[in-house]
Amino acid sequence: MRGFCRTDFSCCPSRILPLFPEPPGFESLTKSFLMQVFLRFRGCSVVTQSKYMFHKVESAVAAVHQSRRELLEEACHSYTRKRRVLVPEDLKHIIVDDQHGLLYCYVPKVACTNWKRVLMVLTGVSGDHKDPLAIPANEAHVPGNLRTLSEYSTPQINQRLRSYLKFIFVREPFERLVSAYRNKFTRSYNTAFHKRYGTKIVRRHRPDPRPEALEKGDDVSFEEFVYYLVDPATQREEPFNEHWERVHSLCHPCLIHYDIVGKYETLEQDSRYVLQLARADQKVRFPASSKSTRTTGDMAADFFQNISPFYQKKLYNLYRMDFLLFNYSVPAYLKFR
Repeated sequence: MRGFCRTDFSCCPSRILPLFPEPPGFESLTKSFLMQVFLRFRGCSVVTQSKYMFHKVESAVAAVHQSRRELLEEACHSYTRKRRVLVPEDLKHIIVDDQHGLLYCYVPKVACTNWKRVLMVLTGVSGDHKDPLAIPANEAHVPGNLRTLSEYSTPQINQRLRSYLKFIFVREPFERLVSAYRNKFTRSYNTAFHKRYGTKIVRRHRPDPRPEALEKGDDVSFEEFVYYLVDPATQREEPFNEHWERVHSLCHPCLIHYDIVGKYETLEQDSRYVLQLARADQKVRFPASSKSTRTTGDMAADFFQNISPFYQKKLYNLYRMDFLLFNYSVPAYLKFR
């Protein structure tokens, strides 16, 4: 199959610029606009006030996403030098919704289960399920339920890249990494991951392992997981698993011009905005998060306490592009600076 046209950023000059803080978040903007509505329209009808508020809030959200796109463009031009053409392997993580003109690049550990559920409802493959949460989590990940962009012909791929709404959701890289470790290596039910990766990690990175640990691989420490990630032999042997692969390697944000860069930190409002742009917000609602066990920055800091500055630096260098491209600061708890 031929390569595909690159949907890159041709209008932005290539120069090194510092990354600037993101504009104020949706919630704080909303509060300020409510006050503006009260002061400006005290004598007006509720309908007039509501229309004004809706317009201003929409404008504020659009401004946040415009800023994210611009920061991503600048980072791509500043930190990437080689340009190349997309190939089918690059597109396996991009889910297609032809009915609503959507392309979604899913990133594990960034609410991708719920986004797949939403897309199953929108594309009709969920059957009678209209509530995304009624779809079992394991069903959302069944291959073939949702089509990926890699399954289309070259002309079809190019047409969709040019005309569909393209979106991605990202997360602070080390919070995502700790979340992946907690889910795949500390849960007793994930025996497939223990066997597939845990036994290998124990064999390579634990001195004098017990025979039971070599057989089961169910007690991998976070330190051992870090050693495995930064070991050059790991990626020489095979690509990273998608749960800890870098976002820029999964979704190629410097080759594909994403219209929306949603963030886990503003998940609900960004998801609502995507559905509004797709005119699908009356058909389905993105599930509100009810998890009390989600990985936070404080949790990530606890996991990094026992990682030496030397290995912290190596791990940061491994995920550096995700920090730079999506405007995440170096975590304050790291000791190598």
